[in-house]
Amino acid sequence: MGCDVTPLRDGPAFVINRQKKEELLLNRLISTSHAIIEMEFIKEESEDVKIEEIIIKYEDPEEQADLMALKDESQDLNETDEKSLLENRESVTAEKSTMAEKTFSPKSEKTDSNGEFSCRQCGKNFTNKQNLEVHMRIHTGEKPFSCQHCGKSFNQTQNLKVHMRVHTGEKPFSCQQCGQSFTHKGNLNAHMRIHTGESAFICSLCGKSFSRKESLNTHMNVHTGEKPCICAQCGKRFSCKETLKFHMRIHTGEKCSVCHHCGKSFNHKRSLNTHMRLHTGEKPFICSQCGKSFTTKGNLEVHMRLHTGEKPFTCVQCEQSFTYQRDLKSHLQTHS
Repeated sequence: MGCDVTPLRDGPAFVINRQKKEELLLNRLISTSHAIIEMEFIKEESEDVKIEEIIIKYEDPEEQADLMALKDESQDLNETDEKSLLENRESVTAEKSTMAEKTFSPKSEKTDSNGEFSCRQCGKNFTNKQNLEVHMRIHTGEKPFSCQHCGKSFNQTQNLKVHMRVHTGEKPFSCQQCGQSFTHKGNLNAHMRIHTGESAFICSLCGKSFSRKESLNTHMNVHTGEKPCICAQCGKRFSCKETLKFHMRIHTGEKCSVCHHCGKSFNHKRSLNTHMRLHTGEKPFICSQCGKSFTTKGNLEVHMRLHTGEKPFTCVQCEQSFTYQRDLKSHLQTHS
């Protein structure tokens, strides 16, 4: 009668079989680990390539920074989030690229028979494409040149250079008659009208003349009574933004203009300029009839009453008129 022989667990055959099984299992684990590591490496490498391709497609520094930040964050996401993130990146990049193409594509320009480049939005012509692209910033609002001191942005580098004179104090345009300097050539041209007596802009209602068109526009508010600029703190209204800006210094206590001779401070730069004439002796306003000179235009206008005989100040009790307001005040004391 035959009987089954079960090998002993501690026998030589059993030990050999167990060692083979363990060795086989270990090899499988090692192979699997290598495969997983290799797949993860390929996956990460593939993702890096996709992200870099997106960055190259739209070479914007801010966009690159955003994409690189997203790339770093994506390492902690699962596969679903990573897929969604990549789709969002591609969507944003495609939108940016479309906007860029829309702004500078041939649709935004046309070439006429003379070979000039024309803006399709306003019809202005340019001799080369680069000037047209600079001009397009007016329509797109792009201002890529920023001041490092105050953060103000400009659409052209030349405008930034001119603005920098505010911080450096440079005034390259000087009047040859009185020596006064200006940051802009336009300001010098307007100043020269003081010496020449030229008043290019005349009010059609009262005949008053101005050296600048902006001054005439502001003056017109006197006739219309329009005061579109309102102080947010006290509600006071003004005819122009510049006057409102000066008014705001009452609330802030700011006195930005200081005389370096005597230390006196002023709310308005023009007040400082007028004050400086006390130190320099400058009197740029000259009477055309007698040759007398004055530090301010207002003083010249008052002086002109001596020649014209104008007496704008009248006593309401006896109707006597006076050339100067101070004379009227003295006269009023005789009635009290």
